[in-house]
Amino acid sequence: MSHERTFPKFDELMWPIILTLRDLGGSAANDEIYDLLLERLQLPEEMVERPHKEGSNETRLRYRHNWAKSYLKKTGYLDNSERGVWSLTALGRDAKSINTATIKRLVRNSIPSARKQDEDDGEEQPASWSEQLLVVLQSISPDAFERLCKLILRESGFTKVEVTGKSGDGGIDGQGVLRINLISFRVVFQAKRYKGSVGSETVRLLQAATQGRADKGLVITTGRFTADARKEATRDGAPAIDLIDGDDLCELLKELRIGVKVTMVPEIEIDETVFRSI
Repeated sequence: MSHERTFPKFDELMWPIILTLRDLGGSAANDEIYDLLLERLQLPEEMVERPHKEGSNETRLRYRHNWAKSYLKKTGYLDNSERGVWSLTALGRDAKSINTATIKRLVRNSIPSARKQDEDDGEEQPASWSEQLLVVLQSISPDAFERLCKLILRESGFTKVEVTGKSGDGGIDGQGVLRINLISFRVVFQAKRYKGSVGSETVRLLQAATQGRADKGLVITTGRFTADARKEATRDGAPAIDLIDGDDLCELLKELRIGVKVTMVPEIEIDETVFRSI
C-alpha cells in the first residue's frame, strides 16, 4: 500500500489530538501537541516532512493537524487562547469517542464556505499575509536576511548587535547582548533563509559553538524546525537554543512593524441621543 493512500486525513487526526492533549495534562502549545502527536502516530520521515503543496513552507501533516484542531474547536471539544495555547473543554475531557462524520457535517453546515480537506478539498483559500510575507523573505539574499535578523534583534532590545558570518564559525552568523533589568545575556544567532525544514544537526552545531562564548543561542529561519530539532534545542546538559520558525518570524515582524503595515479599522457606533436632543 502506498504512502499516499495511508497518509492520515485531517479527520483521522481528531481523536489522536484529543488523546495527545490528555497526555499533556489538558492544555499545551501548538508545537507541543504536534511533537507528541508525531510520537503517537509513528509516521515515516518522508510522510512527516512532505510539503502541503509545491513551494509551501507548511507540511501536509501540519496543515491537516491545524484543520483538525480547528474543527474540534468549532464543535466544542477544544479551545485556544490568543497566546496560542490549546486546551480541552469539558466535552473534550469527558469524550469516550468522537464521530468525525458528524463533526465535519456540523462545521460545514454552520459555515457554508468551510473548506474540505485535501482529496475532498474545495478551492484553496487565498494565501494569508504570513504566507505572502514568507515568499518575500525567501526571495531576498542570505546577506540581506542576516541584516534583517540584526534589525529584528536591535528592535527587540538587543545591544552590541553585529553580523559576523565567518566561515567555520560553527554556524554563528552574529551576536548581541540582551539586558533584562540588572542581568545581561550574550546571545549568538544563526540566520537560515530556508524553504524546507531545519534539522537537529543545525541545533547541535550551534550548541557546540555557543559553549564558552555565549549564554544562549538563537536560530531564526523562514522555514520550519523538525521535531528532533526542537527536542535537541532543549536537551539536558546542552546549551539552550531558542528557535524562531517562519510563522514566529512573521508574527515578530508584524509586532515590530518591520515591513508589515497593520491597518486598524475604526469601530463606528451611532449615538441616537445626540439627534434626539437637537
